[in-house]
Amino acid sequence: METPVNTNKGRFAFVIPVYNHAGTVAHIAQKASEQGFPVFVVDDGSTDNTYDAIRDIEGITIIRHPENRGKGAALMSGFQAAAAIADWAITVDADGQHYPEDAGRLIASVPVGLRPLVVGAREGMAGEHVPWTSRFGRQFSNFWVWISGGPWLADSQSGFRIYPLPEAANLQVKARRFQFEVEILVAARRRGIPVIEAPIRVHYQAAGARISHFRPFVDFLRNSSTFTRLIFRRIFRIK
Repeated sequence: METPVNTNKGRFAFVIPVYNHAGTVAHIAQKASEQGFPVFVVDDGSTDNTYDAIRDIEGITIIRHPENRGKGAALMSGFQAAAAIADWAITVDADGQHYPEDAGRLIASVPVGLRPLVVGAREGMAGEHVPWTSRFGRQFSNFWVWISGGPWLADSQSGFRIYPLPEAANLQVKARRFQFEVEILVAARRRGIPVIEAPIRVHYQAAGARISHFRPFVDFLRNSSTFTRLIFRRIFRIK
């Protein structure tokens, strides 16, 4: 596959982590492919027919984990594969909430000559179909990312991002599940990597139609553990 090149900013590739989203991942992968960049889909040990849904899509590369390792682990696998042919990874969730064509908004926000981490700030998060857990989780995460030494952001939980490669894969982030995406914001700032935001659209299906693997109690504890570790490191200036 020929790798598209942006002469001003470098080469881009999509990385799509997926776990049991057979009903939406094919559409997301197809739309990502239509943007003209290489697409890496990381099947993180799905137990449904996710692989069957995407295996015949032309022009995408599928990476499979034999068992579920977590979203952060899937992203890391995608980064490592994409770094061989790209300078930037565009990450997008497989649950259908993002519009891959909005990648252009994120790319346009990258200043020429800089290598920031770009977060897609989701607009319309007050809609009636947006779960209260998503609204609360975003506010909770925004505050604690900042307290932990990360940047102040409007949407620290958004999975639609651009990461500079190979820098993002070398930040020594320890979390390997959902917490990866908040820890890497803190790690980036500590390493002097700028973190910026650009607006993106979001689509939430009606209640009960969207499949989420976020478990409020378990993941709240994991989030709390991650933030405690990051705050401890900040207080005692541990690198």
